[in-house]
Amino acid sequence: MLQEEGSGWRVAWDPSRKDFPILIGGQDWAFELTELEWKCFVQLVLDLLEEHNQIKSQLMEEESISIELERDFCWGCLEGDKSKWSLHVLFQSKKTCFRDIEVSWPSSNAKDFVNGMRTMWESFQ
Repeated sequence: MLQEEGSGWRVAWDPSRKDFPILIGGQDWAFELTELEWKCFVQLVLDLLEEHNQIKSQLMEEESISIELERDFCWGCLEGDKSKWSLHVLFQSKKTCFRDIEVSWPSSNAKDFVNGMRTMWESFQ
């Protein structure tokens, strides 16, 4: 089992759990994902970060933005300014996703969660 954890977030991968091997969590909550859901989630978050990286140099210090993207059965929003942002993701029931899940990480720990997620993703590959 691989696990990354910090204040207000965690992500774990347990390959012995065949149906739902990935766990992601925030402050006082957690849920498990299928591999397909995990791949969709990670790609969505990485795409949001790429959009933010392309735009942030154009922002003034006090200016904030909201970036929304949808990938397959996931919708996500990165909201904040040049250096601080929150992350909000919604899994929507469709053929490949069997439940609706809404999650978020505030600006105080969103970057740390994404760094942990990226480490887990790289280990997963």
